[in-house]
Amino acid sequence: MSIFPIVIVMILYFSSIPIAFALLAATLAYFTFGDTGTPPDLILQKFITSASSFPLLAVPFFIMVGEIMNFSGISSSLMKMADVLTGHMKGGLAQVNVVLSTMMGGISGSANADAAMQSKILVPEMEKRGYDRAFSTAITAASSAIAPVIPPGINLIIYALIAQASVAQMFIGGYVPGLLMCIALMVTVYIISRKRGYLPTREKMSPPKDILIQLRESIWALLLPFGIIMGIRFGIFTPTEAGAIAVLFCTIVGAFFYKELKWKHFPIILKNTVYSTSSVVLIIVAASVFGQYMSWERIPHQLTQSLMTFSGSPWLMLVVINLFLLFLGMFLEGGAVLIIVAPLLVPVIRTMGIDVVHFGLVLIVNIMIGGITPPFGSMMFTTCSITKVSVGDFMREIWPFIIALILVLLVVTYIPAVVMFLPNLL
Repeated sequence: MSIFPIVIVMILYFSSIPIAFALLAATLAYFTFGDTGTPPDLILQKFITSASSFPLLAVPFFIMVGEIMNFSGISSSLMKMADVLTGHMKGGLAQVNVVLSTMMGGISGSANADAAMQSKILVPEMEKRGYDRAFSTAITAASSAIAPVIPPGINLIIYALIAQASVAQMFIGGYVPGLLMCIALMVTVYIISRKRGYLPTREKMSPPKDILIQLRESIWALLLPFGIIMGIRFGIFTPTEAGAIAVLFCTIVGAFFYKELKWKHFPIILKNTVYSTSSVVLIIVAASVFGQYMSWERIPHQLTQSLMTFSGSPWLMLVVINLFLLFLGMFLEGGAVLIIVAPLLVPVIRTMGIDVVHFGLVLIVNIMIGGITPPFGSMMFTTCSITKVSVGDFMREIWPFIIALILVLLVVTYIPAVVMFLPNLL
């Protein structure tokens, strides 16, 4: 088995070469200079045909939804709703931070977008109210890990494409793990706030009347993820069509209900959407091409045999895989881990009889924890760069939240019903 392309990918990636170019360079080098007998032209054809996948159209649509949301007033409406619900708790603004990420998960679907927005809006306000800036940065990064787990997270779509799983089942299966992550972080915030004396933003729990008033204002934003899931479930539209409908819905809500979305915003929205989509799709296509090398060398098959020799138990296998993923997450960006590792591990878990939807959520929760874990967590760098907090101070504050999320990961891993309850029910 030749591992030369894998070595090239690692060297290029740690030399700050984007993962997509690293994968393409390694694959072309293998088929050009290796003794495979395969013309490099076929690899270029694979590169082009991989971009023709119809489900890939969902990616730019849902990215555009997140961009529209930033200009439409939906974010501020959700923040007010989160404050009404949790502002009376210990650590009021930190609790709002967590709940807002949970609400936005069904709309933005991007951890880094969520982390960047809340770093700009919530962290300065938390600091004004006496919260330590490093703590505020840490909870912002930790709560952003929820966003890609709750539909329509882009990682859910990417994994479904790689594993040939149902996008609808991946969407529906993400709700309970996402809510468990929310609860775990809220409990952790409560414990820390009680020790440090972080006060609530409201003197007492909001009366039902105030909650209903705010719910009426925020209902349009809250209906979006529910409408996507129900529409897919009842066959009204496909996941790709759901993305287009979500764009239209957010545009109407922002322009006619919240009245904050203007024509001048659309050039910026389209530019940001094109930039983000091009990078995501290029990675997916490069991973598909890299998969040709792995198939040629029969790496998934050999890995399956090796792991099954090591352990015949699916549950012990999941321990090994989780430890491996947590280790990778400390050094590689989450998207890169998903793209590289999923094609390798999906054949393994299928052979072991583990449901691909269940494993997909285990994988995504795991790489989201990696996104806040030093030394290379992407959400860590996003939040620290915006709030000007040192990585050392961030590391001091993030560990309680990492522990809370690892406990959720264990629950998601070893109680499959947590993930599969809603997909099986619907």
